[in-house]
Amino acid sequence: MEMKNMGWVKPDDIADEENGRVLFQNVLSSLSNPKFQFCPSPFSSKIQNVNNGTTQIPLMASPPSTSSFFPFLFLLLQTAISQSYIGVNYGIVADNLPPPSASAKLLQSTSIGKVRLYGSDPTIIKALANTGIGITIGASNGDIPAMAADPGFAKGWLTSNVLPYYPASKIVLINVGNEVLQYGDLNTKSQLLLAMQNLQTALDGASLGGKIKVSTVHSMTVLGQSEPPSAGRFDPSIVDLLKGFLEFNKANGSPFMINPYPFFAYQTDPRPETLAFCLFQPNAGRPDSGTNINYMNMFDAQVDAVRSALNAMDFKEVEIVVAETGWAYKGDPTEAGATVENAKAYNGNLISHLRSMVGTPLMPGKSIDTYLFALYDEDLKQGKGSERYFGIYKPDLTPIYDLGLSKNSQGPLATAPTPTMTPPADAPAIGGASTLPTNSTVAPPNSTTPHDSPTARVNASKNAARFNNLDICLAVVFLAIVSML
Repeated sequence: MEMKNMGWVKPDDIADEENGRVLFQNVLSSLSNPKFQFCPSPFSSKIQNVNNGTTQIPLMASPPSTSSFFPFLFLLLQTAISQSYIGVNYGIVADNLPPPSASAKLLQSTSIGKVRLYGSDPTIIKALANTGIGITIGASNGDIPAMAADPGFAKGWLTSNVLPYYPASKIVLINVGNEVLQYGDLNTKSQLLLAMQNLQTALDGASLGGKIKVSTVHSMTVLGQSEPPSAGRFDPSIVDLLKGFLEFNKANGSPFMINPYPFFAYQTDPRPETLAFCLFQPNAGRPDSGTNINYMNMFDAQVDAVRSALNAMDFKEVEIVVAETGWAYKGDPTEAGATVENAKAYNGNLISHLRSMVGTPLMPGKSIDTYLFALYDEDLKQGKGSERYFGIYKPDLTPIYDLGLSKNSQGPLATAPTPTMTPPADAPAIGGASTLPTNSTVAPPNSTTPHDSPTARVNASKNAARFNNLDICLAVVFLAIVSML
């Protein structure tokens, strides 16, 4: 179920988790009351009792209907539980991390709904059992040749890495390889699709084909053109390979996984106006001449460039999932913008943007599943300084900076500027920082070292991810409400 931002619910009234739970309980009890009725008064976070004893639920200024009540109820529920569209990457290239059991408890205390593992570490998978947190695991780039050549290898991989833990550990997706089209050799690239197909066949054989999805993760370099977003197109040299992957995604309902990093786009054009555009802060915007949309942030521009590329290849049905995005809070002197203030601004405003349900200009009214990079710093990573400073939490489980992820202190639904359809006359052209620093030597943070070590990416498609046990319960609640109206 997708809920559009209806504009009539005051975020401050429902941002607090406990108030949301209490209100939801009051709503349900009122619905079962024969004296229940809606009243057309402005929204309030409390149930009002009038003198005649009739319970009134204030919703909005116009006559209510079930079509307006359901989004209201869904929004209430959303603020009281983990948010499945907010995920986090859990890397382990470090020597100072807390035990997985402690990390599982930390995650349960937040609104983070999914975790992406770079591999299939059994200790972490078991620690996340019975938490309700969606888990993505991965087969390494090095596993691809064997998985492609031998269906038995794929079956054995599933037997070792999934079946002992599922369904207590809610594995929702398996990624085969990581950024293979950028870093893999020609042989690995040509074998990737067959490896994915063999793993899918193994899942089908275990009656898990509709429950656990299979995909692979791509860097933004798969785009040959990204400006303006409406003109986004894939690199012609890999279109034939991509077509096979996209046909697989479409046939199996699995997402197209992508890693947009405004942080690295800013490295190529470190101007103040570019920084504001990247951090979701007030700015003039950048107009797209193809759609007359004035983009207000780099994240939307990058994701919509991918959406345009998918649409151009006639894969409108394939969902996009952001497998990685983040902002380093420290780096080398040459790495512009790597500060705590900027990291907090980017990640915090991104979370607000997702919670707003505004979506992107080309995908409005829904939040794209997005996985923040990363849960912890990874002090053993090689490369530039920023590689080791993308973490959100310290090893002692305290936040490096507060993003309002705690269930007891979730922030407002959103304050990020929204796109306008008609660009202002004096708006700068969509130049400056590219939505994709294709020609830059700056690379996204290495998830593992080397690139063919065990990796994984995130998340199931919207259909599989949304309909977990909790969502089924919500569906039952909705049906019960319908029967009473």
